[in-house]
Parts: sequence; structure tokens; C-alpha cells
Amino acid sequence: MLNRVAILDTGYDSYDYEQELFTDAGYRLEIFPGKRHDREGKKLFARDAVGLFVRWTEINDDFLGAALQVKAIVRYGVGYDNIDLNAATRHNVSVANVQGYANHSVSDHAIAMMYTCARALPAGQKSLKTKFAAPPIKQIFEFHDKTLGIIGLGRIGGALCRKVCPLFKTVLATDPYIPDERFVKLGAEKTGLDDLLRRSDVISIHCNLTEETTNLIHAARINLMQKKPILINTSRGPVLNEDDLFTALQAGKFHSIGMDVFCDEPPLANRDALISHPRVIATGHYAWYSTNASVELQKRAANNLLSMLDGHTPEDCLNP
Repeated sequence: MLNRVAILDTGYDSYDYEQELFTDAGYRLEIFPGKRHDREGKKLFARDAVGLFVRWTEINDDFLGAALQVKAIVRYGVGYDNIDLNAATRHNVSVANVQGYANHSVSDHAIAMMYTCARALPAGQKSLKTKFAAPPIKQIFEFHDKTLGIIGLGRIGGALCRKVCPLFKTVLATDPYIPDERFVKLGAEKTGLDDLLRRSDVISIHCNLTEETTNLIHAARINLMQKKPILINTSRGPVLNEDDLFTALQAGKFHSIGMDVFCDEPPLANRDALISHPRVIATGHYAWYSTNASVELQKRAANNLLSMLDGHTPEDCLNP
């Protein structure tokens, strides 16, 4: 019997590349046919697989204890907060993600959200006939004399920084894990998080989700914001405290908010008031997507998994 490789989370148009790659390498690739939240079904499906592709399935000691043949796991994407790396290491399972594939698509999406918020484009469309030639809101500002703050200066934050430096008067950035030389190279002023929140007219979040960044932006930090900024989040939902965010939005502490990610995905009914607020632009976690990025994501994910199954350590390996 051929060794099995299982895709637990679907959603892409085709898996032809994965199928051809693993078939040629002597594996049998199978796609989980059940529902997204059928965890027990996924555990059974993964039981005799040697390799797994996941997107949102939570991988921990419990899951790996039921899938004892697994040697390698790849997350389709950059974030890997649904995978317990310590548990994987204890079970001798190698884990990789796909880093850097969406630098341009996510940074483009963040910029699009900045302009959409600043120019109040949805409100402008709604008032096109009733207030023709009149701005839909009074608080429309230009970027050339304003300050942008970037939280997280890794691959995506760095790509954003390169693109927006000519647009803003000042670009601030904070990231305790990035050397000073990178700030200088990218043209960003290095500062601390609290200072960035105080000084920025527009704030864009690009950090990974970790214990340190969970609930990073909460009521106390929102109160530091002195300029009623535009806030953009294309990183991970739990970086923001959504309850505090909505309270502050209702109190007029933000110009507007752009959100592509949420604490619960898709958002639950308790977030309807937030995502339908007239000062919120909400999109459904597709900032990562472009035709180019999607193809690169699947190919690199497949190559990473096959490399680990062959005993190699790809560059994207998270627990070498």
C-alpha cells in the first residue's frame, strides 16, 4: 500500500499540482470529504497518513496522538497559530508553513483599505445620488502630510513599507525582533509600540499571532491614540480586542477601520454591528490572495511537505 498524504482543509480550485507531485513520488494523495468543523472525522482520516496539509484545523497533542504515522505537516499560509509546535516536536513531526508568498498581495490589500477608509468610498457610493458632488464625510484627509505606523516589519510589513514611504510624510515602525539596519534600509523610523500609537494617523498591523501579540490592541492602548487614526488589520484577528475596538469606534476614537481578519472566522453574529458599521471596511480574509500568490502558495506548500517526508529541512520549516 502506498503511503498516504492527506489534505484536511480544502478551498482551492484545484489540487492538480499536489496530486501530480505526490503521485510521481510514490504517495497516495487524498482530500478530506467532510465538513470544516468535523474534528473527529479529520482525526480518523489522518490516522494512517504520513503527511498532512492543513489550513485551520487545530493540531495539538490530542490530534497527533490519533495520527501516529504523521511525519510532516504543512500549513497552507504564513500563520501557524493553529499548530502546537511543541506538541509536534514531541511527536517527532516536522512542521512548515509558506513564508513570503503573499508579501505583495497583503500589502496591496492594506494600501487599498487605507485609501478606501481615507476617501470614504463605500459611503460615497451610497450617497452618490442624494449628495452628488458633496463629500460623504467631512473627515477626508491626504496622506502626504501624515504619519503611518507599521506594527511588524517582517516580510509583509517590509513590503508595505517600501510601497508607502513615498506616500506619507513619516513612516514609523515597531518590531522588537527586527535589526536596526532593516528599519534604516526600508526608510522607517524605529519606535516603540506606545509611541507609534500616539503619533500615527494611519496604523497598519502586520505581526504574527503569538502569545505576546494576542490582544495587543486593547482599550488601554486605544486610549493612547491621539489622532483618531485609520486602523488596518490584515494580520490575525485576535491581535485586536474586538469588544474594545467596537466600543472605541462607537465613541468616535477612530476615523475608520479596515479589517480582513477576525477573532472568529467567519465572524459570528455577535460581530454584525462591528462589520456593518459605516466606518468599517470588512473583507473576508482574502488579503493573501492574488492569482500569482495562490499558485505559489500551493506549489511551495507541496514542495515543502515532500521535502520533509524525504528527510530534508526546507527553509520554511518551523521546528528544524
